[in-house]
Amino acid sequence: MTRPVIGVTTSRRSGWRVFPLLAFNIWLAGGRAVRWGNGYGTDIDHADGIIVGGGDDISPDFYGGHLVSSARLDPDRDRMERDLVHRAFELNKPILGICRGAQMLNVALGGTLHQDAYSVYDRSDRRWTVLPRKSIEIVPGSRLEGIAGPEGMRVNVLHTQSVDRLGVGIRVAARDTGGMIQAVERVTDPFALGVQWHPEHLFYAHRQRAIFRALVAAAAAGQAHRAQIPAVEEHVG
Repeated sequence: MTRPVIGVTTSRRSGWRVFPLLAFNIWLAGGRAVRWGNGYGTDIDHADGIIVGGGDDISPDFYGGHLVSSARLDPDRDRMERDLVHRAFELNKPILGICRGAQMLNVALGGTLHQDAYSVYDRSDRRWTVLPRKSIEIVPGSRLEGIAGPEGMRVNVLHTQSVDRLGVGIRVAARDTGGMIQAVERVTDPFALGVQWHPEHLFYAHRQRAIFRALVAAAAAGQAHRAQIPAVEEHVG
Protein backbone atom coordinates (compact mmCIF):
# COMPACT_ATOMS: atom_id res chain seq x y z
CA MET A 1 0.00 0.00 0.00
CA THR A 2 1.33 3.46 -0.86
CA ARG A 3 1.78 6.19 1.73
CA PRO A 4 -1.60 7.81 2.44
CA VAL A 5 -1.89 11.27 0.90
CA ILE A 6 -2.76 14.02 3.38
CA GLY A 7 -4.05 17.34 2.05
CA VAL A 8 -2.91 20.25 4.24
CA THR A 9 -4.51 23.69 4.35
CA THR A 10 -2.34 26.62 5.41
CA SER A 11 -2.62 30.38 5.73
CA ARG A 12 -1.58 32.77 2.96
CA ARG A 13 0.90 34.52 5.23
CA SER A 14 2.67 31.71 7.06
CA GLY A 15 2.00 28.64 4.93
CA TRP A 16 5.41 28.82 3.25
CA ARG A 17 7.16 28.08 6.56
CA VAL A 18 4.51 25.94 8.27
CA PHE A 19 3.80 23.47 5.48
CA PRO A 20 7.34 21.96 5.38
CA LEU A 21 7.11 21.29 9.13
CA LEU A 22 3.71 19.65 8.78
CA ALA A 23 4.95 17.63 5.81
CA PHE A 24 7.89 16.42 7.91
CA ASN A 25 5.58 15.24 10.71
CA ILE A 26 3.31 13.50 8.22
CA TRP A 27 6.27 11.76 6.60
CA LEU A 28 7.51 10.56 10.00
CA ALA A 29 4.02 9.15 10.59
CA GLY A 30 4.04 7.24 7.28
CA GLY A 31 2.07 9.61 5.07
CA ARG A 32 2.75 12.07 2.26
CA ALA A 33 1.63 15.70 2.41
CA VAL A 34 0.28 17.92 -0.37
CA ARG A 35 -0.31 21.61 0.18
CA TRP A 36 -3.77 23.07 -0.36
CA GLY A 37 -5.04 26.63 -0.28
CA ASN A 38 -4.43 29.91 -2.05
CA GLY A 39 -2.69 29.18 -5.35
CA TYR A 40 -2.60 25.43 -4.73
CA GLY A 41 -6.22 24.33 -5.10
CA THR A 42 -7.80 21.38 -3.30
CA ASP A 43 -8.23 17.84 -4.57
CA ILE A 44 -10.04 15.89 -1.90
CA ASP A 45 -10.90 13.05 -4.29
CA HIS A 46 -7.19 12.17 -4.49
CA ALA A 47 -6.42 12.59 -0.78
CA ASP A 48 -6.82 10.00 1.96
CA GLY A 49 -6.99 12.46 4.85
CA ILE A 50 -6.91 16.17 5.68
CA ILE A 51 -5.12 18.51 8.05
CA VAL A 52 -6.79 21.87 8.59
CA GLY A 53 -3.88 23.97 9.78
CA GLY A 54 -3.50 27.06 11.93
CA GLY A 55 -3.66 30.72 10.98
CA ASP A 56 -6.10 33.62 11.08
CA ASP A 57 -9.22 33.81 13.25
CA ILE A 58 -12.44 32.35 11.84
CA SER A 59 -14.98 34.99 10.84
CA PRO A 60 -17.87 35.26 13.32
CA ASP A 61 -20.20 35.32 10.30
CA PHE A 62 -19.76 31.54 10.18
CA TYR A 63 -21.19 30.89 13.65
CA GLY A 64 -23.27 33.93 14.60
CA GLY A 65 -20.64 35.74 16.66
CA HIS A 66 -19.66 39.40 16.73
CA LEU A 67 -16.52 40.88 15.19
CA VAL A 68 -13.83 42.01 17.63
CA SER A 69 -11.33 44.70 16.70
CA SER A 70 -8.30 42.45 17.15
CA ALA A 71 -9.56 39.80 14.70
CA ARG A 72 -7.49 39.00 11.60
CA LEU A 73 -9.72 37.23 9.08
CA ASP A 74 -9.56 35.28 5.81
CA PRO A 75 -13.19 34.62 4.75
CA ASP A 76 -12.16 32.83 1.54
CA ARG A 77 -10.16 30.33 3.54
CA ASP A 78 -13.03 29.98 6.00
CA ARG A 79 -15.41 28.96 3.21
CA MET A 80 -12.89 26.60 1.63
CA GLU A 81 -12.14 24.78 4.88
CA ARG A 82 -15.76 24.57 6.00
CA ASP A 83 -16.64 22.99 2.67
CA LEU A 84 -13.65 20.63 2.94
CA VAL A 85 -14.77 19.42 6.37
CA HIS A 86 -18.28 18.71 5.06
CA ARG A 87 -16.94 16.98 1.96
CA ALA A 88 -14.46 14.90 3.98
CA PHE A 89 -17.25 13.54 6.13
CA GLU A 90 -19.34 12.78 3.05
CA LEU A 91 -16.39 10.81 1.62
CA ASN A 92 -15.50 9.18 4.96
CA LYS A 93 -12.02 10.76 5.12
CA PRO A 94 -10.29 11.56 8.43
CA ILE A 95 -9.39 15.05 9.64
CA LEU A 96 -6.84 16.52 12.02
CA GLY A 97 -7.53 20.13 12.98
CA ILE A 98 -4.64 22.15 14.39
CA CYS A 99 -5.37 25.33 16.40
CA ARG A 100 -7.64 27.26 13.99
CA GLY A 101 -8.33 23.86 12.40
CA ALA A 102 -9.78 22.51 15.65
CA GLN A 103 -12.05 25.53 15.78
CA MET A 104 -13.06 25.07 12.13
CA LEU A 105 -13.91 21.42 12.76
CA ASN A 106 -16.27 22.54 15.51
CA VAL A 107 -17.77 25.44 13.55
CA ALA A 108 -18.33 23.33 10.43
CA LEU A 109 -20.40 20.95 12.55
CA GLY A 110 -22.58 23.73 13.93
CA GLY A 111 -20.59 24.75 16.99
CA THR A 112 -19.51 28.20 18.14
CA LEU A 113 -16.35 29.91 19.42
CA HIS A 114 -15.25 32.22 22.18
CA GLN A 115 -13.65 35.05 20.21
CA ASP A 116 -11.69 36.37 23.19
CA ALA A 117 -11.17 33.12 25.05
CA TYR A 118 -9.01 34.50 27.85
CA SER A 119 -11.64 37.04 28.84
CA VAL A 120 -13.99 34.10 29.43
CA TYR A 121 -11.41 31.79 31.03
CA ASP A 122 -9.52 34.26 33.18
CA ARG A 123 -7.94 31.44 35.21
CA SER A 124 -6.34 29.93 32.10
CA ASP A 125 -2.62 30.41 31.74
CA ARG A 126 -2.24 33.03 29.00
CA ARG A 127 0.93 32.50 26.99
CA TRP A 128 2.11 32.96 23.39
CA THR A 129 4.92 30.56 22.56
CA VAL A 130 5.83 27.61 20.33
CA LEU A 131 7.50 26.03 23.37
CA PRO A 132 5.55 23.56 25.55
CA ARG A 133 4.76 25.88 28.46
CA LYS A 134 1.01 25.36 28.98
CA SER A 135 -0.45 22.50 31.02
CA ILE A 136 -3.52 20.63 29.80
CA GLU A 137 -5.51 17.71 31.15
CA ILE A 138 -6.73 14.92 28.87
CA VAL A 139 -10.30 13.71 29.40
CA PRO A 140 -10.38 10.12 30.72
CA GLY A 141 -11.87 7.70 28.19
CA SER A 142 -11.33 10.05 25.27
CA ARG A 143 -9.80 8.94 22.01
CA LEU A 144 -6.97 11.40 22.63
CA GLU A 145 -6.19 9.51 25.83
CA GLY A 146 -5.79 6.33 23.77
CA ILE A 147 -3.53 8.15 21.31
CA ALA A 148 -1.32 10.20 23.63
CA GLY A 149 -1.78 8.60 27.05
CA PRO A 150 -3.66 9.72 30.17
CA GLU A 151 -1.04 11.92 31.80
CA GLY A 152 -1.22 15.69 31.80
CA MET A 153 0.53 17.27 28.83
CA ARG A 154 2.59 20.39 28.24
CA VAL A 155 1.74 22.14 24.98
CA ASN A 156 2.44 25.38 23.14
CA VAL A 157 -0.01 28.28 22.73
CA LEU A 158 -0.66 30.47 19.68
CA HIS A 159 -4.40 31.17 19.89
CA THR A 160 -6.88 33.75 21.16
CA GLN A 161 -10.11 31.95 20.21
CA SER A 162 -11.39 28.66 21.61
CA VAL A 163 -14.32 26.26 21.25
CA ASP A 164 -17.52 27.34 23.00
CA ARG A 165 -20.67 25.33 22.14
CA LEU A 166 -19.81 21.94 20.69
CA GLY A 167 -20.76 20.96 17.15
CA VAL A 168 -22.88 17.91 16.32
CA GLY A 169 -21.08 14.63 17.04
CA ILE A 170 -18.14 16.34 18.77
CA ARG A 171 -16.97 15.86 22.36
CA VAL A 172 -14.29 17.45 24.55
CA ALA A 173 -10.98 15.57 24.69
CA ALA A 174 -8.82 17.98 26.73
CA ARG A 175 -8.98 21.20 28.75
CA ASP A 176 -6.39 23.49 30.25
CA THR A 177 -6.19 24.02 34.00
CA GLY A 178 -8.53 27.02 33.72
CA GLY A 179 -11.24 24.97 32.00
CA MET A 180 -10.73 26.18 28.41
CA ILE A 181 -11.28 23.45 25.79
CA GLN A 182 -7.97 22.37 24.26
CA ALA A 183 -9.00 19.36 22.16
CA VAL A 184 -12.17 18.00 20.58
CA GLU A 185 -12.88 14.75 18.78
CA ARG A 186 -15.56 13.12 16.67
CA VAL A 187 -17.40 10.27 18.34
CA THR A 188 -17.79 8.03 15.25
CA ASP A 189 -16.10 7.41 11.89
CA PRO A 190 -14.64 9.11 10.05
CA PHE A 191 -11.88 9.82 12.56
CA ALA A 192 -11.58 13.52 13.43
CA LEU A 193 -9.46 15.15 16.11
CA GLY A 194 -8.90 18.84 16.75
CA VAL A 195 -6.11 20.11 19.02
CA GLN A 196 -5.80 23.73 20.06
CA TRP A 197 -2.00 23.61 20.15
CA HIS A 198 0.61 23.07 17.41
CA PRO A 199 2.00 19.51 17.62
CA GLU A 200 4.04 20.05 14.42
CA HIS A 201 6.44 22.23 16.44
CA LEU A 202 6.83 19.48 19.05
CA PHE A 203 7.94 16.65 16.74
CA TYR A 204 10.65 15.66 19.24
CA ALA A 205 7.92 14.52 21.69
CA HIS A 206 6.56 11.02 21.03
CA ARG A 207 3.10 11.92 22.35
CA GLN A 208 2.84 14.69 19.76
CA ARG A 209 4.06 12.45 16.94
CA ALA A 210 1.35 9.98 17.97
CA ILE A 211 -1.28 12.53 16.92
CA PHE A 212 0.02 12.47 13.34
CA ARG A 213 0.35 8.68 13.44
CA ALA A 214 -3.32 8.46 14.40
CA LEU A 215 -4.35 10.53 11.38
CA VAL A 216 -2.19 8.50 9.00
CA ALA A 217 -3.48 5.23 10.49
CA ALA A 218 -7.06 6.42 9.94
CA ALA A 219 -6.21 7.50 6.39
CA ALA A 220 -4.63 4.11 5.63
CA ALA A 221 -7.71 2.35 7.00
CA GLY A 222 -9.95 4.48 4.83
CA GLN A 223 -7.73 3.77 1.84
CA ALA A 224 -8.29 0.05 2.50
CA HIS A 225 -12.05 0.54 3.13
CA ARG A 226 -11.71 -0.45 6.78
CA ALA A 227 -13.13 1.19 9.91
CA GLN A 228 -10.89 4.06 10.97
CA ILE A 229 -11.32 4.37 14.72
CA PRO A 230 -10.49 0.70 15.47
CA ALA A 231 -7.45 1.05 13.20
CA VAL A 232 -6.29 4.10 15.16
CA GLU A 233 -6.76 2.29 18.46
CA GLU A 234 -4.80 -0.71 17.17
CA HIS A 235 -2.00 1.39 15.65
CA VAL A 236 -1.31 3.76 18.52
CA GLY A 237 -2.63 1.84 21.49
